[in-house]
Amino acid sequence: MNAMAPVTIYHLEMTAPDALNEKQESHGLQIAECKVKQYPLNRFLYEWVGGPWHWTIKLSWTNEQWQEYAEAENLRTWVAYSQGSPAGFYELQQAEGGHVELACFGLAPKFIGQGFGGYLLSHALKIAWSLGGTKRVGVNTCSLDHPSALRNYQARGFEIYRTETQ
Repeated sequence: MNAMAPVTIYHLEMTAPDALNEKQESHGLQIAECKVKQYPLNRFLYEWVGGPWHWTIKLSWTNEQWQEYAEAENLRTWVAYSQGSPAGFYELQQAEGGHVELACFGLAPKFIGQGFGGYLLSHALKIAWSLGGTKRVGVNTCSLDHPSALRNYQARGFEIYRTETQ
C-alpha cells in the first residue's frame, strides 16, 4: 500500500474589512443566496465542487448530520451561476466572538479559469464583513486544492497565520 504524500494545510484570516482587495469584474457571474435551506443541495454542492480536490471530510455524513449542519441558523449558502448554469458556491458560518468562517468555497470544474474565482471570493468577503459584529473572517485550504486557490485567497487580502503538514 502506497503512503499518501504529505498534505499542507493553510489557515488564513482577514482581520479588517479594509484588507479586502476586491475583484469587481464579474465576467457575467450571478450570485444568489439560498434563502430556503435544503441540506441535499449543500451535500450536492460539496460533492460536485469538492470532488476534484479531495474534499472528503463530510462525505461519510448521514442525512441527519447534513441537515444539522446545512440548515443551522449560523450557516448561509450562496450559489453562483454562469449563463443560467450553477458554476460554484460558498458557505459562511458565523461563530462566537465575531468570527465568520468561509466554510466552503469553490467553482465547478467547467467554470475554473474564466475569471470567476476572484469575483466570487470578493462577494463572499463583502457579505462576511456585512454580517453584524464580524471581527475576523477565516478560511482553510490545502495543497490538494486547485493550484490557484491559495493565490486567490491571498490576492483578496487573506494572510496565512498557520500551516501544518499531515
